[in-house]
Amino acid sequence: MTDNEYFRSMLPFWDCLEESEKNSLINGSSEMSFRKGEPVSSPGDECRGVIMLLKGQLRVYIMSEDGREITLYRIKSGEVCVLSASCVLDAIVFDVFIEATDESRAVIIPLSVFRPIMMSNKDAELFVYKESASRFSDVMWTMQQILFIGADKRLARFLLDETQDGKSTVYMTHDEIARNIGSAREVVSRLLKYMSREGIVSLSRGKITITDRQKAKTAAGL
Repeated sequence: MTDNEYFRSMLPFWDCLEESEKNSLINGSSEMSFRKGEPVSSPGDECRGVIMLLKGQLRVYIMSEDGREITLYRIKSGEVCVLSASCVLDAIVFDVFIEATDESRAVIIPLSVFRPIMMSNKDAELFVYKESASRFSDVMWTMQQILFIGADKRLARFLLDETQDGKSTVYMTHDEIARNIGSAREVVSRLLKYMSREGIVSLSRGKITITDRQKAKTAAGL
């Protein structure tokens, strides 16, 4: 894809912009690559800006004082994240960590470039608020899962979500899974051993394979 095609396919308000605004976005943005596990942004860093993810996957999470991580949502290839730049929205204070969970490539639109366009173009402003509302919905769903659903069901649901589209294997460590479901590694390991004994999954180093999807759905309460 050319620069124009990236912006046009990922920013629905692209065709509503003036040529000068389009040029500002193209010329003012930068493309960056991130290794798996590399931090993308942390609280206290200079505002990263709006992220357009071209390839890979990013994890957006918060961390407690004792170091416990809770994954709020993930940004997948072809998606745009504006809450990664809460500085775009004056009324929102939303400090999060972002890391690459795969080899990733993204276009970063700095605040200094994006804000004037958002302030002058109602379609761009509407896009930002719609994206923000959608991400906050993801955050609320995550919090409901953690507050009201046991770790066993969260784990089963996570494994099912990760093995859609005909896949059956999740390539993650117990620690990575724990961070994604807001639990402790020891809890995940214990639950996976139980699920293995029940014939729901098979375990090997760095991967978990669902062997009985119906039993997994029952364990998830679905």
